[in-house]
Amino acid sequence: MTLPYISFDEGDALLDWVEFTEALAAGHSLSKAKIDDTFLYRDPDTLLSRAAWIDGMGMAVKTATVFPGNPDRGAPMINGAVNLYDDRDGTLAALLDFHLVTKWKTAGDSLLGALRLANPDSRHILIVGAGTVGGSLIDAFKAGFPKAEISLWNRTRDKASALAQTRPGTSVADELEPAVRGADIIVTATMSSQPVILGDWLSAGQHLNLIGAYRPDMREADDAALLKSLVFVDSFDTTLDHIGELKIPLKEGAITREHVLADYYSLDRFPAYDPDQITLFKNGGGAHLDLMTSHHILQKWKERG
Repeated sequence: MTLPYISFDEGDALLDWVEFTEALAAGHSLSKAKIDDTFLYRDPDTLLSRAAWIDGMGMAVKTATVFPGNPDRGAPMINGAVNLYDDRDGTLAALLDFHLVTKWKTAGDSLLGALRLANPDSRHILIVGAGTVGGSLIDAFKAGFPKAEISLWNRTRDKASALAQTRPGTSVADELEPAVRGADIIVTATMSSQPVILGDWLSAGQHLNLIGAYRPDMREADDAALLKSLVFVDSFDTTLDHIGELKIPLKEGAITREHVLADYYSLDRFPAYDPDQITLFKNGGGAHLDLMTSHHILQKWKERG
């Protein structure tokens, strides 16, 4: 049997956003993943490998090469692939496109949090950030909340307008604060090191979903936003001690560890929507989610025959 290589276009055509969130939830019903990351550097280039093993699902190693000089040579800055291994005998089961797995893992992770915490009848969704992730977030949240209108805000309005033109029905917000105040769901995917969402702007019934911050020095929401909210994460292991969104306020004593109520390994502790509460979800990513995503993609590929 020829080892399958699942390309971006081939895999993308097989998947459904809501069905994918159900696969992520099911993956967290298995034993807890073992995960590890390794970094190798040759200034200014980076080789990053993220590994995960879930008993009953298998193993995956997602490797990315980050070469900042590539765009000047007409090549993508980030390249890579995911090796998926069989749980029974450790043999290589599939090779998957890096960008395919990253797209569905990132947006699907946040969509699962929103589907569990946000108003299921949400009518206004604001996406903050118009990068590559912003496009997949529009697609994911439109699928998850089909009644909602989606607006987009970016520091550079022209970039938001360009992305909105690729997604018919998406509008562009001129000012951030009134856009946040008027949204049922706010999703952030920025590269900011300083909070862009202030707690003073939030009110009961809203859901804030944070994606962008991934380093210890990065934040997208201020302390007030955390303090006003019921806080949930995808994984304690990949957020609390690793990402500034929680690491900084925990270290400074703005919040306590008990303020972060549950992660996806305790999905039964994610409460039903309450119009009197603000909920906040932090997307931390992690190799275990890459494994769950890759496994789901391979299963859909096999179903197609």
